[in-house]
Amino acid sequence: MEIELDFSKSIEENAAHYFEESKKAKKKLKGLLPAIEETEKKIVNIEKESAKKETKLPLKKRKRAWFEAFHWFFSSDGFLVISGRSAKENEEVVKKHLQEGDLFLHADIQGGAATIIKAEGKKILETTLLEAANFAGIFSKAWQSGIPSVEVYAVSKEQVSKKAPSGEALSTGGFMIYGKRQWFKAELKLAIGLKEEGGQFVVVSGPPAAVRKQAIAIVEIKQGSLKPSEAAKKILKKFSEQLKQELSVSLDEIIRMLPSSNIGF
Repeated sequence: MEIELDFSKSIEENAAHYFEESKKAKKKLKGLLPAIEETEKKIVNIEKESAKKETKLPLKKRKRAWFEAFHWFFSSDGFLVISGRSAKENEEVVKKHLQEGDLFLHADIQGGAATIIKAEGKKILETTLLEAANFAGIFSKAWQSGIPSVEVYAVSKEQVSKKAPSGEALSTGGFMIYGKRQWFKAELKLAIGLKEEGGQFVVVSGPPAAVRKQAIAIVEIKQGSLKPSEAAKKILKKFSEQLKQELSVSLDEIIRMLPSSNIGF
């Protein structure tokens, strides 16, 4: 260690100078130690928060598939089922998306969603028919009315027409059904789930059996008294509890999957 001496001063004066400098350094060190400890604590907290963030699987902004404009789900057999959210969408579902081989379903009650099963060239299985009937019942007035079940019919594309009988007119979203119908008793049971897709969580819904086949977290809902916004918060909390982590999932994504009112658990 080298020490610079001021030769214009005596040895005693140089010693006194360095003694004073050492006292100043000790005072600075005394104040520096708490600052170092505080900084170390902050670093530890930042590392903990960073670790928490790394466990999240956020719902990133993604390009929606065309069918996500409607109510939709994939059946246990892998068939796509869509339902209109309004009279205008009911019209679009039938006119634009009901094709040869598909099936049209509707609850036997005034005020319901036009629902179709997309066949994609395959034979539609009984399990899918029952699940789609359930879905059509959920998004009908039966849910809002508190009815636990409702009759739902299924027909082919050729039986659905916009041609009204002579002297009558059909409103937007209204259709005439001709020929024999296949009937189902739909139990109004719905589930909301989370599935992993492309490194993120995607919210899905549908009959419980269908959702269980694809979701890593699931919440079953029934008729109740909650608004969709209130129910969505509870659903998100249940998802977090099931997965044991804080989730970056949009409440709006959950709300889109729910009936418009009267939700319970």
